[in-house]
Amino acid sequence: MRRVLLAVAAVAAALVLVDRMAPHATGPALVALERARSGLQKRTVRAADLELVYLEGGTGEPLVLVHGFGADKDNFTRVARHLTPHYRVLVPDLAGFGESSKPEGATYTVAQQVAWLRAFAQAVGVRRPHLGGSSMGGWIATQWAITHPDEVASLWLLGPAGTSAGFDSELFREIERTGRNPLLSRTREDFDRTIAFVMTAPPFMPSSVVRTMADAAVDNYPLHARIFDVVGPRAPLLDAGLVGLATPALVVFGADDRALNPKAAAVFDAAMPNADVVVMDGIGHLPMLEAPADTATAYLDFRRSLLEGRGPADEPRDADR
Repeated sequence: MRRVLLAVAAVAAALVLVDRMAPHATGPALVALERARSGLQKRTVRAADLELVYLEGGTGEPLVLVHGFGADKDNFTRVARHLTPHYRVLVPDLAGFGESSKPEGATYTVAQQVAWLRAFAQAVGVRRPHLGGSSMGGWIATQWAITHPDEVASLWLLGPAGTSAGFDSELFREIERTGRNPLLSRTREDFDRTIAFVMTAPPFMPSSVVRTMADAAVDNYPLHARIFDVVGPRAPLLDAGLVGLATPALVVFGADDRALNPKAAAVFDAAMPNADVVVMDGIGHLPMLEAPADTATAYLDFRRSLLEGRGPADEPRDADR
């Protein structure tokens, strides 16, 4: 038994060493393993003169998931493990992010991202998808439903941006006070601070994965700083368009969200007649990363209510789930 324990310890030490010494080889390999565990494969499609890289897995009704600012498709990899047994899950890198095209002359406004996302859906053969979106991705998904309501079957909004109440947050007070944006990384150390800012309960991530993500964030700093300027409080907001929006929706906020004020949940609740709102205790800005199983369970319950003919507004609301 002692020899077995020593062997296991030696293997563990070797793995840690490789993880730290060869991050740009180990990190992508570990990400690929995580995708495989969730039943996802990486694919590329041409749409609207862009190369869009995306993850796809599962069968059934299409569920298109849209990441937030500064993020990429792998923000949904862990929660997708609970979703691919039920749906055809598609998770693109938005233009300007991840491995997708980054056209230099593009505006990257929310309206432009909606147009690109609609082109993506058409290119992969998806009509009237169920949409999910985190932060900026929730803004994009909601804007699609507002401008083309017949094209969206339902909305799953995770800490969605785009409301005046949401932008009344610690993030924007910090930017105004110091001029520093906690969501942008000039250095690897900045990225560590970003992770601490956006998540109350961050999941374990190997150092090689964090290193790879940090290096990508630093490389993309100039573009993402420019994009942030057009997807903030000065952009056309959702507030007026939300009023009376009948699309069935599950709106989820973390009670400890520092990037966007969770009080914005009340805006969606009051404006959308078929919205169910959940505020998760002990969770920050990224519920699908911080509590993937619980976040997926809430979504599966929401979709079940639609199949049973019970609108989300008919469900009992619990602001502490």
